[in-house]
Amino acid sequence: MESSREQTIETLLVSVNRLIRTAAQSTGNTTSAAVWRTLGILETDEPLRLGELAAASRVAQPTMTRLVAGMLADGLVTRSVDPDDSRGQLIEITDAGRARLTAWRATLTSTVGPMFADLTDDDWDVLHHASILIAERTRTSLTTTSTTTSTTTSLTGTEIPA
Repeated sequence: MESSREQTIETLLVSVNRLIRTAAQSTGNTTSAAVWRTLGILETDEPLRLGELAAASRVAQPTMTRLVAGMLADGLVTRSVDPDDSRGQLIEITDAGRARLTAWRATLTSTVGPMFADLTDDDWDVLHHASILIAERTRTSLTTTSTTTSTTTSLTGTEIPA
């Protein structure tokens, strides 16, 4: 049974990677995947010191320094002095960075949408449930629970009943 579960996780990882790569290539957008990844990290974990951001993005600190410089010039992030250590700087996503990230995700969504157009309602229910499970385990959504309802807010800001 464990082997089957491991195979399922591997298939999920490989398939999602292919799906994102295919969608990104289909958009024609030339922005580096590292920019989108960094904005996504900052959206969830901001603000971060440069070294922390580099580690989270799995790049060397000099690479992140160059990446952040470009993102600063584009108005996607801000840099400020770390109040806990004046030698350090904190990187934070801007409203413009959030807007660009939201637009990018919407573009990806509309690009891959046709690949799923033939799914049945039952298939959509399965996919919906799987997306909630994955989001809960990867911190890619905010889940709020009240006494009467439970909803998940997707990457595009849409509330989805759980």
